[in-house]
Amino acid sequence: MKEKPKPRQRGRNFSGRRSTRNLKPQPAQSHYIYGLHAVRAAIENPNREKTTLFSTPNALGRLQDRTDTGVPELEIEQRTPGELDRLVGSGAVHQGLVLKVMPLPRPDLASLENYKLIVILDQITDPHNVGAILRTACAFGADAVITTARHAPNETGVLAKSASGALDLVPYIEVNNLGEAIKTLKKQAVWCIGLDSEAETALGQPQDEKNIALVLGAEGKGLRHKTRQLCDQMLALDMPGPIKSLNVSNAAAIALFAISGINS
Repeated sequence: MKEKPKPRQRGRNFSGRRSTRNLKPQPAQSHYIYGLHAVRAAIENPNREKTTLFSTPNALGRLQDRTDTGVPELEIEQRTPGELDRLVGSGAVHQGLVLKVMPLPRPDLASLENYKLIVILDQITDPHNVGAILRTACAFGADAVITTARHAPNETGVLAKSASGALDLVPYIEVNNLGEAIKTLKKQAVWCIGLDSEAETALGQPQDEKNIALVLGAEGKGLRHKTRQLCDQMLALDMPGPIKSLNVSNAAAIALFAISGINS
């Protein structure tokens, strides 16, 4: 017997970091976000359009305990763990929470103000890597993550879960021409550091620049030639072991740690 939807619950407004200015609408196709941190961040983001929360009773209690806004303007439907598995796939670690959402509108480059640290992704296509980079960028206080319109993952549950809520916390900017975006940032006194395992200079040397963009390339091919030419400096991670390259999300974490130390 199909259970009746639970009554909608209202909560306080939430003042998020994302600006509503210069937002680029995404294709109008709903999808599912799952996992406690991703669902919580999506619910607390006032710019996120969401409709239905599917939840186990225990998971709903955990969410309500940890969410500042309550569960506002949502239809809540109780489901068993098995039903949630069938909704998002048995391999998805949903933690008893699945939220039906619309993709976030993307802010444009002109919306960036008072920034000090930006992460730029040059055709990184793996949603797990992009999500992990978003999470790390958020942890180190990055002001935005910039990616290409093509050769980049769409917003999905996998990306949102890997980002652990950061997708709704860090402006995720999409540009049609990455080269022009880098040129624009350089005109605004942003020092662009490209990460390359073959670079002669190690990341970690003192920098005078206050505004930095860390530019990361896809695994395997790395940064494209034009992107490399536009960077102010190419640096490598100084690793003493026999393996000199890392997964791009791990490399991003180490590089952001080094940069945050430089600028502290």
